[in-house]
Amino acid sequence: MFRRVFPVIMLLVALPMCAQEGTPGSAPLTGLAVNGSSRFDSQQIVPTTGLHVGATVTRNDIQKGADALAASGLFANVQYRFDTDNAGVRVQYEVADAKTYAAYFDNFPWFTEADLMAALKSSVRLFDGRVPDHGSVLGDVASALSRELVSRGVSSTVSYELVTLPGQAAPVIRFQANEASLDVEHVEFTDDLAKNDHGIQDRLSDLIGKPFSRTNVETFEYEQIRPVYLAHAFLRASFGAPIVSVTGRTVNVRVPITPGHAYTWNGAYWVGNQAIPSADLSKLVQLNQGGEADGMKIEATWEEVRKAYYKLGYLDLELMPSAHLDDATNRARYDVILKEGPQYHMGSLVLSGLSMEGERRIRSGWRIPQGAIFNEGVYEEFIETGVKQSFAGLPVHYEKIGKYLQKDPGAAKVDVMLDFQ
Repeated sequence: MFRRVFPVIMLLVALPMCAQEGTPGSAPLTGLAVNGSSRFDSQQIVPTTGLHVGATVTRNDIQKGADALAASGLFANVQYRFDTDNAGVRVQYEVADAKTYAAYFDNFPWFTEADLMAALKSSVRLFDGRVPDHGSVLGDVASALSRELVSRGVSSTVSYELVTLPGQAAPVIRFQANEASLDVEHVEFTDDLAKNDHGIQDRLSDLIGKPFSRTNVETFEYEQIRPVYLAHAFLRASFGAPIVSVTGRTVNVRVPITPGHAYTWNGAYWVGNQAIPSADLSKLVQLNQGGEADGMKIEATWEEVRKAYYKLGYLDLELMPSAHLDDATNRARYDVILKEGPQYHMGSLVLSGLSMEGERRIRSGWRIPQGAIFNEGVYEEFIETGVKQSFAGLPVHYEKIGKYLQKDPGAAKVDVMLDFQ
């Protein structure tokens, strides 16, 4: 469920309304505009207010227009002003665009994404492919999708949630048909490597015979197919949206794959490192100059660099590799920028949930003295094996250990908090 947060509505100027013929305190609307949005122009937004030039309006009607803008979820900090003369009242709303997310359609195999986008743009006011995480527009999109399903003889409600998909940095609003489940009968890949790789083929049971879900297909691409292509040095391999065809009560899925070039390794160059010399960092590289640029080994190299820094107390390390892929020579070089941050030292060991004997044993087994450089490797090893060794011989069993590192960058120290449950 989404937390519903509505913008603040502010009345900036409240000039007296002209009393015309009709209801006292009302006046003809002679001008109407909505300004401030970078996504929509005034003419696109105005219908959302429910007002139109020529109608007779009251202060309450103007406020309802502001409420409708806020309730859409598309606008934040809605404000308005109006002024009157003998002819009537002119109203101007000022809005700021609210945060929106790309709409993602999970299990609608009867439609292409282009079909759904076109249908929604024609039936949902102010839909442009992105939606807020609350408000009437979000509900209107779900209702419109339900109507599209009915047009294909499918009766289903539509739900939505904010999710981050595997390998994607930006979250999306995922729409799902709740009662419309078609199983996957066949999965086909457009590239020979995926077609012939035994590991990929062996894992197809993760999809075949299961309800179709674009999320599941793209998760399979990221977790099962992408590593194979990286390991073969296809560092720019890309995967298109699944192409789905419906046959009766099942679907066939075609996965477009563009492998791109296979690259050779042309080295890593380190920038910003002070604590660890470049020569030592290069020793952590798991590839040979001129050899295959195995993408999985490249990612493992960055992880080894992080571990090396964490063992020296640099817990805030930022590692930013920038790939230079030369398609003319098929060589891959990486410039790696390192922002080391402070070197942390051990602060306090804070324990909770233990008996006196249990606490004595844990403190006795703890291996990072106060004030010493904090070695995250030692810390992790203690959690994995040291705790069990400390409790050897005690008739005590803890189901869970809560762990937390409380960092103080200014003092360059870190407190370790362990909660035994």
